[in-house]
Amino acid sequence: MNARRDNRNNRVSLFDGIEEGGIRASSVYSSSHEIDEHDNEQALDGLQDRVNLLKRLSGDINEEVDSHNRMLDRMGNDMDSSRGVLSGTMDKFKMVFETKSNQRMFTLVASFVVLFFIIYYLTR
Repeated sequence: MNARRDNRNNRVSLFDGIEEGGIRASSVYSSSHEIDEHDNEQALDGLQDRVNLLKRLSGDINEEVDSHNRMLDRMGNDMDSSRGVLSGTMDKFKMVFETKSNQRMFTLVASFVVLFFIIYYLTR
């Protein structure tokens, strides 16, 4: 029975000051209104600081992204030029292999492979 009465008292205290259609104006409300205004001002200042921090952070991220984009563009250009050099080298290899006989070509390739494995095992 006491638990029911405590529950009812809690409900009454929770909804105390609320009337049908709105909140009753009272002297307690006006003083709490001033406190709420002060709290709102502090919260607004804190929020403004956070917004400024996020603005600076997003600016820093933008600069970093621009820097990485420039770096990637340079790398792409370097890769294109390397591709051109490699293509020229492959064309020269094709010319050498086309003008030599098949047996010479096989001997040349086999010697390079053997030399590669010898150097690989010596450096290991």
